[in-house]
Order: sequence, then structure tokens, then C-alpha cells
Amino acid sequence: MSVYSLFYVVIVAVVVFGLAIAYLLIKQQLAGQKLRIAEESARRVTEEAKKEAERIRKESILEAKDEGIRQRAELEREAKERKNELTAMERRLQSREDHLENKEKNIDTREKQIKKIEDDLVKLKETLLSAKEQLIVQLEKIATLSKEEAKKELLEKLDKELEVEVAKKIKSSEEEVRKESDRRAREILATAIQRCAVDHVVETTTSMVELPSDDMKGRIIGREGRNIRSFETKTGVDLIVDDTPEAVILSSFDPLRRETARLTLQKLIADGRIHPARVEEMYEKSKTELKNAMWEHGERAAMETGVHGVPPVIIQLLGRLHYRTSYGQNVLQHSIEMAHLAGMLAAELGANVALAKRAALLHDLGKAIDQEVEGTHVRLGVTFAQKAGESPEVLHAMEAHHNDVEPKTIEAVIVQVCDAISSARPGARRDSLEAYVKRLEKLESVANSFDGVEKTFAISAGREVRVIVQPDRISDDLATKLAHDIAKKIEAELEYPGEIKVTVVREIRASDVAR
Repeated sequence: MSVYSLFYVVIVAVVVFGLAIAYLLIKQQLAGQKLRIAEESARRVTEEAKKEAERIRKESILEAKDEGIRQRAELEREAKERKNELTAMERRLQSREDHLENKEKNIDTREKQIKKIEDDLVKLKETLLSAKEQLIVQLEKIATLSKEEAKKELLEKLDKELEVEVAKKIKSSEEEVRKESDRRAREILATAIQRCAVDHVVETTTSMVELPSDDMKGRIIGREGRNIRSFETKTGVDLIVDDTPEAVILSSFDPLRRETARLTLQKLIADGRIHPARVEEMYEKSKTELKNAMWEHGERAAMETGVHGVPPVIIQLLGRLHYRTSYGQNVLQHSIEMAHLAGMLAAELGANVALAKRAALLHDLGKAIDQEVEGTHVRLGVTFAQKAGESPEVLHAMEAHHNDVEPKTIEAVIVQVCDAISSARPGARRDSLEAYVKRLEKLESVANSFDGVEKTFAISAGREVRVIVQPDRISDDLATKLAHDIAKKIEAELEYPGEIKVTVVREIRASDVAR
């Protein structure tokens, strides 16, 4: 580097340095000036703040003075109002006090008046008591009775009158209850009968079997009659071959035998091979088929009536009732109808519907075996059902349906009623309506033929005769004898199924006329 260059560098450095010092000096002066300005501003702000604070203090003092003046005025106003209220209250109290004083004066006056009235009443009471005693003495002299005796006689008379009135009321109430009960019973029975329609199969002691042709009659008879003899010996049924075209007749009092024979003959006719060995074979098949048919009839009866849980042995016995008739009435159809009726009556009366229907369905169970075992159908049926596990309630209803025992439950009574309804229908027991009416009229005429009989009613389809006698001519002892005589005359003159109960009613009535 040359000397000139170095010189220029030094000059530039000196200039820069000088400029830097100048800048620092200027900056320092500006900072001092700003500080002075800031101090001056702070001083002015402080003075203004002091002035503002002084102004606010003065304003607060003025506001406090104004508030004090306002509150004082408010207190003075409230005090004035209180004073006015107290003044008004004092006036009201003074007025009330004056009123109470007047009222007290009036009360004193009233007390004096009441006291005077009480004194007058006491004197009047004493006068009345004295007059009463005098009247009692005079009445006792006139009536020749003492006070206690007259009172006793009066009470006795009142008691008698009350007894008569009570008796009248009781009798009237009983009549109303009886009429309402009869009306309700008729409605229930009519409804049940109308809702129940069960066909009655009226059986006879004969059955007809159709033949494909009259030539079959010779084959049935067989050579020298060996086929018909074998058939009758095996089945126990009479086979009648007459002039009836294309038909033969089976005759037997036992419907089971007759049905077995009918099935056997139909199988022989369908098979075409008729000889003694074939008769025995078809007879055994028919017995098995009839057993199955009885089971189906029993199940159908239980399902139709809605009786569930019936033991198999009872189902089989129910099926046998399909081939059993009683006075011409099919027993199974009779039992089914009774079950329907019993269910409807039990529902109307609020009784046990299931129990009533079960007892009604099984009530004649003994008729399936009464021709084979010694005893009444009621006892046989109850014994069989008891062994099969039936409940005591069902057994009781079965046992009571012919009054063998006294019915103790409403279900037992329902079974009795249903039995009477089913048997009493004209035609149910193979009686025409005309014959049915004539038989009842004859029954009544027999009872009416006795002296002292006022009215006679045949009820329960002719199973009972109710005889009303004249109480002045028939005594209690004669009533018993009359019932016996009527029963004996019915036995001697009439023909009837089953038995007829004779009831003699002797009724005494007392009456009077109120005038």
C-alpha cells in the first residue's frame, strides 16, 4: 500500500469516528430534551389529577349533603304518615270502645230479661208438673189402672202391632224374593235350553241290515240253516229273514250284541264267503272294531263337551253308553246334552263350570255296566269313577243326581236340574207330545180323585206329583196317609218309567181386613 492510500484510509476513519461522536452527542441532547418534556408532562398530569381529585371531593361532599337532606325529608314524611295512622287508629279504638260499652249495657239488660223469663218458666214448670200429677191421679181413677200397668199394657199392644207389621213386611219381602228368584231361574233355564241343541238317537231293539240282493238271504241261511244257526249262536242275536226285500233284521235287547252282530253280518256280506268258520273270524274282528269305535265315541264326547283329563278306562266306558238306551233315550247323547246344559247353568250361576260339566257327563256312567254287574247304575258309576281317581266333588254330584244322597253343592243341584230338563223334553224318552200330555193329565186326575184335594200339579216331567190339600179337611197325620194312598193308586192304575214322587202340601193361611 502507498502512503497516499494509507492517508486516505486514516482520513476516512477520522471522519467516521467524528460522525459517530457527533451522533452520540446529538442523541444525548435529544434524550435530555425528551426527559425534560416527560418530567414537564408528569408534573402537569399530577397537578391536573390533584385538581380533579379536589373537584370530585367537593362534588361528593355536595352529593352527601343533598342525600342527607333528601333522607331527612323522607323520614319526616314517613313520621308524619305514621302519626296520621296512629291518630286514625286512636279514633277507631275510641269508637269501638264506645260500641263495646253500649253492647255491655244491652247485655246487662238482656240478662235481666232472661233471668225474669227463667223465673217465669220455673214457676210454669212447677204449675205444669202439679197439673200433670193431678191428671195422672184422675186418669188412674177413671181407668182403674196404675201408671205402670197402663204403660205395660200400652207397650204390649205396640209390640203386638209391631209383630204383625214385621210379619207382613217379611212375607212381602219373601214373596218379592221368591218371584224374582223364579223369574231369574226361568230366564237361566230358558237361555240354557235354547242354546243347547243335542240330537237324541232313539234306538229300538232291532236293527236292519241291507242286502245287495235277495239271493244273499239263502247264503246267509246256509245249507239246512247251518250258517244262520252258527251266526245266532256266536253273536247271541236273533237273525230274522222275512219277506222284506233286500234286507234282514237283527233283534236283541242288548245294543252291544246287536251292533256286534250288525258289523259281523256286514263284513260277511262284503266278503261273500259265509260259513261257520268265517262267522267266528268276522265276529272277533267286529268285536275289536266295536271296541275301537267305543273309544272314538268316548273321546268325541269328551272333546265335544270340553271335559279334559278323562282317564282311558272312563273314556272306554263312555263309548259303551253310545250303544246303551234308557227308556228309548240314547244315554251318551243324554249325557252330552246334560254336560252342555250344566256348563251354561254353572256359568250363569257363577258355579264351577268345569266341575259341573264333568259330573254331568259322567253321571250315568254306571248304565254302561249295570246289565253286567249287580247294583244300581248310580252306585256302580260312583264306584267305578272313584277307582278311576275322580274328585270327591264329582263323585258327590254323580251320587246325588237321583237324590240317593242329599245334594250339598250347587254343582250337584245343577246336575239334578239338567237331568230333569233332558229327560223332560217331549220326545226325549220316546213319548210323543200327545201321549206325554195325556200321561200327565191322567196323573193329576188320579190325585184329584181323593177327598180334600184342592189342586194337583204334575212336575219334573211326571216324576213328581205335588198335591195341595184343604187344611180344614186334611190334618197333618191324614196328609201322610193321603200321600201313601195316592202313590198306591198310581201304582195300580198307571204305567210309567222309573218312579213317581208324591208330595202333599198342607198350607195354613191367616188373614184379616184393615178397616
